Amino acid sequence: MTNLLTEHRTFPAPAHLAASANVGPAEAARLRAEADADHVAFWERAAERLEWAEPWHTAHTWSPAVPRDDDPDELTVPEATWFAGGRLNVAVNCVDRHVAAGRGDKVALHFEGEPGDRRTVTYADLQREVSRAAHALTALGVGKGDRVVVYLPVLVETVVITLAIARIGAIHSLVFGGFSAEAVRFRVQDTGATLVVTSDGQFRRGVAVPTKASADAAVAGLDHVEHVLVVRRTGDLTPDVPWTPGRDVWWHDVVDTAPDVHEAEAFDAETPLFVMYTSGTTGKPKGLVHTAGGYLTQAAWTHWAVFDVRDDDVHWCTADLAWVTAHTYEIYGPLANGVTQVIYEGTPSTPHPGRHWEIIERYGVTTYYTAPTLIRTFMTWFPDGLPATWDLSSLRLLGTVGESINPEAWVWFHEQVGGGRAPIVDTWWQSETGAAMVAPLPGVTTLKPGSATRPLPGISAKVVDDHGVEVAPGQGGFLVVDRTWPGMARTVWGDAERFRDAYWARFAAQGYYFAGDGARYDADGDIWLLGRVDDVINVSGHRLSTIEIESALVSHPLVGEAGVAGVEDATTGQAIAAFVIPARAPAAPDDAAAWVAHALELTQTLRAHVAREIGPIAKPRDVVVVPDLPKTRSGKIMRRLLADLVTGGSLGDVTSLQDAGALTRIQAVLASRAAAHPKETVS
Repeated sequence: MTNLLTEHRTFPAPAHLAASANVGPAEAARLRAEADADHVAFWERAAERLEWAEPWHTAHTWSPAVPRDDDPDELTVPEATWFAGGRLNVAVNCVDRHVAAGRGDKVALHFEGEPGDRRTVTYADLQREVSRAAHALTALGVGKGDRVVVYLPVLVETVVITLAIARIGAIHSLVFGGFSAEAVRFRVQDTGATLVVTSDGQFRRGVAVPTKASADAAVAGLDHVEHVLVVRRTGDLTPDVPWTPGRDVWWHDVVDTAPDVHEAEAFDAETPLFVMYTSGTTGKPKGLVHTAGGYLTQAAWTHWAVFDVRDDDVHWCTADLAWVTAHTYEIYGPLANGVTQVIYEGTPSTPHPGRHWEIIERYGVTTYYTAPTLIRTFMTWFPDGLPATWDLSSLRLLGTVGESINPEAWVWFHEQVGGGRAPIVDTWWQSETGAAMVAPLPGVTTLKPGSATRPLPGISAKVVDDHGVEVAPGQGGFLVVDRTWPGMARTVWGDAERFRDAYWARFAAQGYYFAGDGARYDADGDIWLLGRVDDVINVSGHRLSTIEIESALVSHPLVGEAGVAGVEDATTGQAIAAFVIPARAPAAPDDAAAWVAHALELTQTLRAHVAREIGPIAKPRDVVVVPDLPKTRSGKIMRRLLADLVTGGSLGDVTSLQDAGALTRIQAVLASRAAAHPKETVS
């Protein structure tokens, strides 16, 4: 992969953090040395931070994908265990042990609803609510190993039911509350869920929207669904809730009335905890299975180390609870560490674009973890910088997740939100890895805008070529993980061969996990992510990274966000089509023709800018100015859809989109462009 963009700005770890961080320079050196000597022993020590009912007898086993004895052309299915024989209860580790330690009065959750309703939940409150929900689940026939699909927005009840499912040894699969009935149905059917948890409605951008009918459509005709448990959220604002007697039950009837003391059973560390479905940007979504002991160990330790957890922290991870980021750094990691958190139900622009800053000020948020796509959106909402309206001085640490962050967005985040004082932990990980893998340690690492820096202690990752050989500094290649880790997904639900083929087959000879991402080393050995290898654009034999071209575009003051896709070109094989959200919207933002006119003003400027930044080979052939980009709920730009929009191809699976209306708005711009300029290549 050709690397063209360079970034020279650096930000050393602040002196006060180097001296006081959970993992300082000396501790980091010691931990890395210990992990390199024996990474299993390293993770055993991390596991000891949890409460175990029984110790494990086998710390780790690993059977890699190797040629089968009876058929050397076929690979075996890889299998891993961590802390086998050890028994624990995940909910006890996240709730009960803090109450038992005398910290029941500590706030666990500050809930902020989109309409402005608020609720504070202590750890003792959370213990009582989870206990009630556990009793209700049992009364509804849910037991160990049963699957429960949770189709809810970000509510206290969502956290409660998730922990209650874990408490009784069942398996949860959370689904974004904005997903279609079709997307929910796939997950219910694939897991064979016996219970679906939903709400009467939810608030979206200031409007109460009924959702129970979508849940009903999702479970229609599925005999394995025994009950639908319904949270009353919107009430009289969404009347006439459809109801199936005998199947449907209200939360307030079966949960709120249950006993608030529950005796928790301990389960083996390899007990499945949840099934996390990938976004399905290509093919049908994969249900990744994570197990209790190894996952919680890595979630808790990485949260403690990467976010430098303090007892007085107020942590806010802005992800929807259905995304793996929220599982690890909004539910399990922070609660295992006894942290106070903020959870927010709504969108960042409701009722005004400063809602997040208002929330940070209200609760005194200290660590704020969000997606690069939202940061770039903030840049378009506040093109002149954040006004002094809100006090963000409580922030001491920032974090990013979801995609590589463009250097200019990183600097904006650091200066405008962090006040130039708060380090940014730019984390790389995946649904498949379970927890952060490559990330800075804020008291140790010299930060570089756009780089996730180094693998964490206990993790080993490399950038390799097609043959699995590590590349030289400055060269691009494939990011692989060359050593097992406790948070790793164990399989794909119901399809172990797909797990093998998707992640372990490509570099089976070396035993590497293939992440599907391109990356490069810089001269210091730090890792820079270059995006999904499926998104690489081949222009005249040069394999160009989409993230580098997007970063060059975003570095121009007229651009707020950019998505780049490769499209067929008779001369160069592929050409670059750049979809750009401007820093300032056209005067008539609802008029598609206004966006086309804006593109004419920007095209030559941006093509010349990209040529200056990273070379003429990377100049976009086409610049399309649009009001939105198609993104998954986790903030990833679906570049495949951009290419399909250009060519007029089938859009395929779009169920994971955060806002399906973005496609319609882009199509309107493309249609207006084609009408105004029929000879243009983008049509």
